[in-house]
Amino acid sequence: MLSANGIYKILFIIVFFQICCPLYGRTYTVGKNRDFNKISDAVHYARDNDTLLIEAGYYAEGAIVVDKKLTLLGIGYPIISGENKYEILRIVASGVTVKNILFKNAGVSFIDDNSAVRLDSVSNCVIENNKFYDNFFAIYLAQSRDCIIRNNVIKAANKKQTTSANGIHLWYCKNIVVDHNLIEGHRDGIYFEFVVNSIIENNTSRNNLRYGLHFMFSDSCIYTDNNFINNKAGVAVMFTRNVEMKRNNFENNWGAASYGLLLKEIYDSIIEDNTFKKNTCGIYYESCGRVKTANNLFLNNGWAIRLMANSMDNVFTKNKFIDNTFDVATNSSRNFNTFEYNYWNKYDGYDLDRDGLGDVPYRPVNLFSYLVVKNPPLLILLRSLFIELLNYSERIMPVITPSELTDNKPLMNKDYDTVK
Repeated sequence: MLSANGIYKILFIIVFFQICCPLYGRTYTVGKNRDFNKISDAVHYARDNDTLLIEAGYYAEGAIVVDKKLTLLGIGYPIISGENKYEILRIVASGVTVKNILFKNAGVSFIDDNSAVRLDSVSNCVIENNKFYDNFFAIYLAQSRDCIIRNNVIKAANKKQTTSANGIHLWYCKNIVVDHNLIEGHRDGIYFEFVVNSIIENNTSRNNLRYGLHFMFSDSCIYTDNNFINNKAGVAVMFTRNVEMKRNNFENNWGAASYGLLLKEIYDSIIEDNTFKKNTCGIYYESCGRVKTANNLFLNNGWAIRLMANSMDNVFTKNKFIDNTFDVATNSSRNFNTFEYNYWNKYDGYDLDRDGLGDVPYRPVNLFSYLVVKNPPLLILLRSLFIELLNYSERIMPVITPSELTDNKPLMNKDYDTVK
């Protein structure tokens, strides 16, 4: 018969394992002749903090719901397919990690928004090192927070926006990090709507059917060191305050309605140290205020900057404008913005006191760019002798173009920084 001390020891061991086992979790293997043949069976049986090792193979199980704090870890990139019919993985528990899995063929549905991986009202989840091929939505986060989407390859071969959705889609989220992902071939590469305090960094979003990044109603977010290349319409940031856009590359976003960066109703924001190269329009500003645009390179664009009359109190400083068809275009004869200390390769002024600044102000808006904004078909006259004569006469004595829109301190050398 056990003594009282023996009973206490047994109870202690039972309590210890009840506390510690859920904390550290168990590991199960999913695969042929393993602990489980199906991922859904393993998820159903597992408990919080368990790890599911999913061996290489092909799994088609309809929609799998993860309702526990689990780690799903692929071995050799197992394929989980939606068979072009179903959502693949829906996560409704916080603290879930998904790594090293290939998701493909989530079915097209604009009613259900089928996704390869959906995070629904969760927190502290990690989606990392996965591959997503030919899905409707690849990664979809709704009403979630404190999650990481990192180092995923997301590709689709869609031809039409009507049968395509977004690569990484966030709706009503907070404190999300989207880092080092490759996204191509979707409708929008990255889509933010009603997202706050989140970071988009080190991603490449290219060859998408609409925007490389589509960003709406998402205050206090940062996106840095991203590449947005060859997207049908470029990048759009709308209806937002306190956005930082730094060290990004906007390149080859070319077409009749394409922009390197489209800004609409953006306030109190920073656009700094970016490169805008070979875009139809580098940056388009509509109803924007108190935006600082500094240290950017505008190279070989159609329009470097298109600045609408309803944009005011914006500052453009220390930017480099090189070989753009039009450096600045506007639809107003007045100016409520500040240009100073920019380098303009078309500037033909002089610097007699050798302080690195031109002694004659530069007027970046020529008559033809002003007329083209109001009447685009006039582009057919580009580079004609008649237009050159009109531009020259307007530059000497401005009548139509905004006489106040000048850079009174243009830099003479693109590599010279006179501003401390």
